[in-house]
Amino acid sequence: MTEAIRVPLSVLDLALVADGSTGAAAIQRAVALAVDLDALGYRRVWYAEHHLAPGVASAAPAVLAAAVAARTARIRVGSGAVLLSTTSPLIAAEQFGTIAALHPGRVDLGLGRAFTVPRPAPAATGGDERGNSRAKAAQNPNKSTFDGGRAAASAGAVPRLVDGLYVPPAPPNGFNDPALRERILAQQEVIGAQREPAGFREEVELVLDVQRGTYRDRSGGAYTSPPVEGAQFDLWLLASSGGESARVAGELGLPLAANFHVSPATVLDTVAAYREAFRPGVLAEPYVIVSADVLVAQTLERARVLAEPFADWVLSIRRGERGAIAYPSPSAATAWTDRPDAERALVADRVDTRIVGDPDTVVERLETLVRVTGADELLVTTATHDPAETRRSFELLARAWGTGERAATSPGRVASGV
Repeated sequence: MTEAIRVPLSVLDLALVADGSTGAAAIQRAVALAVDLDALGYRRVWYAEHHLAPGVASAAPAVLAAAVAARTARIRVGSGAVLLSTTSPLIAAEQFGTIAALHPGRVDLGLGRAFTVPRPAPAATGGDERGNSRAKAAQNPNKSTFDGGRAAASAGAVPRLVDGLYVPPAPPNGFNDPALRERILAQQEVIGAQREPAGFREEVELVLDVQRGTYRDRSGGAYTSPPVEGAQFDLWLLASSGGESARVAGELGLPLAANFHVSPATVLDTVAAYREAFRPGVLAEPYVIVSADVLVAQTLERARVLAEPFADWVLSIRRGERGAIAYPSPSAATAWTDRPDAERALVADRVDTRIVGDPDTVVERLETLVRVTGADELLVTTATHDPAETRRSFELLARAWGTGERAATSPGRVASGV
């Protein structure tokens, strides 16, 4: 019999706002949950960066990470990810370097590429100066996508079963709707995402060089950032395709977080591109953490009831009108059988690859994910309307997986933090 695959488990927390609740309550619950995750044996907890989304309170990953680090004893804290469209790499490094000064060896800085919405050519703007500026920004290859989060360029057009892992086709690209593009671009102006990033590799190397104390500008001038130089944080790159982020992570010998829970169609391409590009650098060997959307309950029937609102929530993200809605209750969810075909097509990849069930079922599917992707670690995210059910899901998973007995002692292959 093949020995069960057990790798460390970590958590990506969005600080979900449940319908009828508030952002302040979601943030308070996120910090309390992290204390429980520490006790349950999870390796790390990361916070995403989302702005102006009614259902997500995780807008300031560094602040949440600092608050959690101060209240926990062992678990690593970090970002999944700081986006380079809104935060410069130096400022991100200074934020997380400051946390690492107080909690050395427990901090991860995860960076993601900048994100803006594809737009038509500048001529389509009618010559408006403001429109031309926005069109140019959208055409900048360093600002066009968070590494192809929904791009289907390398993903198959039909579903595949790869050694027991279901790999769906990529969903339709809703950005073809001009009205949708305009709404998202208007939102980005409110956020203030106006910085012009340099090349992605250049921005990542800036962080590494400042951390090493070797940074020089184009004219040879030296700069020092006291919170960053020598700081004990680990740098991670996040990727949703086999594009630039995965390649740069490999070329610089950095650890990679591969985004299965949002872009399941491209995860195998992401991991393959990273491993192919890998050269010893910060790490001696590749290290991949793969994300997964998971919901565990005592019974499969209960898990399915709790999972019902997920499609409505994902649909709100992919339509992009206001971002993620406050997470609905099961009683308010639209039944899958009542949903129009166009809506099903837009969310089916995420619904079909979400890992939902009783502990044994979920463990079996996670083992398949580890086996097929070669993951060194799993990054679990869980969404329910009831925070107590979310906490219970993490507890059931920790017990079934054996986080305290196996995962926490699984050998990291390189680097103290990894």
